[in-house]
Amino acid sequence: MPIRVQNDLPVKEILESENIFVMDEYRAAHQDIRPIRIGLLNLMPLKEDTELQILRSMSNTPLQVDVVFVNVSSHVAKNTSTSHINKFYEPFDAIKDQKFDGFIITGAPVEQIPFEDVDYWEELKEIMEWTKTNVTSTLHLCWGAQAALYHHYGIEKKMLPEKVFGIYRHRVKNRKIPLVRGFDDVFFAPHSRHTEVPREAIEAEPELTVLAVSEQAGVFLCINEENRQIFVMGHPEYDRITLDKEYKRDLAKGLDIKMPVNYYPDDDSENKPLLSWRSHANNLYSNWLNYYVYQATPYSFD
Repeated sequence: MPIRVQNDLPVKEILESENIFVMDEYRAAHQDIRPIRIGLLNLMPLKEDTELQILRSMSNTPLQVDVVFVNVSSHVAKNTSTSHINKFYEPFDAIKDQKFDGFIITGAPVEQIPFEDVDYWEELKEIMEWTKTNVTSTLHLCWGAQAALYHHYGIEKKMLPEKVFGIYRHRVKNRKIPLVRGFDDVFFAPHSRHTEVPREAIEAEPELTVLAVSEQAGVFLCINEENRQIFVMGHPEYDRITLDKEYKRDLAKGLDIKMPVNYYPDDDSENKPLLSWRSHANNLYSNWLNYYVYQATPYSFD
């Protein structure tokens, strides 16, 4: 899939070095194709890392994807330069009159704070309501999924006795649903969180269907009955060393952090982590783009 990005986006060079087809604005403008338009509300602190991870995850279908990076106005990013935000991101107010084929709301490192105490909560609620009328399908990741389940369905998150941190084994449920088409019976995915949305609370909501679960990490994937809201409780987009960075960062801060499970060979943090989730992560994003965005969206929005 050609990913359409601004010519000078810093991660463009990395994607091209990985043999991912990245199309600049000039070339895209000269093709008689309506690309799939995806908005990315990036709430993660290291925004360039997340840009790279999610663009990489969406690069495995023949569709042309035009990605618009979106940020909230009610929060100032501390770990990404203001110049990068100003150059490559659109504030929500600038795009709220537009229509999108798909939209992604990422996680954020605020899961231990009550939703209402997050400084951009009111703006995020407005965005989540907006997606119901202006977006064909919305993909919510980790804390973004917890926030959406709380906002749309009133389902509370709960604190865990210890952090779910590492690579966890999951089983597919409801295999006939296209979002998990092509998945193996068992697959792996990364998690990094202190909270969860209980499986029984999700299953008690008649509009939601659970698609994949882990005995250790709980629900991984669920979808609403209209197929327009998808909730992913982990981080399938993470690259090989993301958890390694988190672990060693927290160790350096003197935090009480356990080694990520099922991650380092022989549980030795000096060993190169095994990449055991990439194929299913790519499959998840490809299925979402194909079955829930491309197949469901109108050719032109009125």
